[in-house]
Amino acid sequence: MEQFLNDPSIYTLARGPLVWLAFIVFFTGMFYKITSMLKMAKSERVIYPYLSLKYTLRSLIHWLTPYGSISMRKHPWFTSITFIFHICVIVTPIFLAGHIELWHESWGVSWCELPVSVADSMTMVVISCIIILIVRRIFQSDVRFLSSSGDYIALTVVLMTFLTGFLAHNELLLEPRVMLTIHFITGEIMLMSIPFTRLSHMFFFWLTRAHTGSEFGAVRHSKDY
Repeated sequence: MEQFLNDPSIYTLARGPLVWLAFIVFFTGMFYKITSMLKMAKSERVIYPYLSLKYTLRSLIHWLTPYGSISMRKHPWFTSITFIFHICVIVTPIFLAGHIELWHESWGVSWCELPVSVADSMTMVVISCIIILIVRRIFQSDVRFLSSSGDYIALTVVLMTFLTGFLAHNELLLEPRVMLTIHFITGEIMLMSIPFTRLSHMFFFWLTRAHTGSEFGAVRHSKDY
């Protein structure tokens, strides 16, 4: 397997055509999911009429603020882990020097990058948080009851993407080209899986908060946080 992944043609495939395939699946899948959700909402006459910008923003502000909701304050350690995880999982790939270099090589665009030590630290934070989240799903009964195999798969895919990236950058475990090829492939799998797993909440969060916030504020005249 290592010899196969070390083949320059496999590396080129993973770095080129498979990247395009991943983006096509990602954008097509998300477009379909979002349009389907909006059509379903339109068929339910109680949703669109009550959408309120005021209560949508109120809901978003509180749920995007650490400890801004009662649920967050009841679970302070989990809230901290969740916010740290989301910040690192978003910021690290965007401002990673290696990723910026690929964008510059392909499209001639670049932006500021994180210091290597900071990027490595944030990557390790993501890996640690995912392990904690997986352990929580396994051993906390109420969370285990609500968890599906897709939840574990989604977390594992993200874990493998960050772990292989860290190993490739630091030239650990396998030959760098082999590990980098694995990193490309796992990253592409993660991108393609977003529309079809819980990872899609990065987009649906805004829509569900708009609906829930508007319903609680405009209809029930209460708080959703």
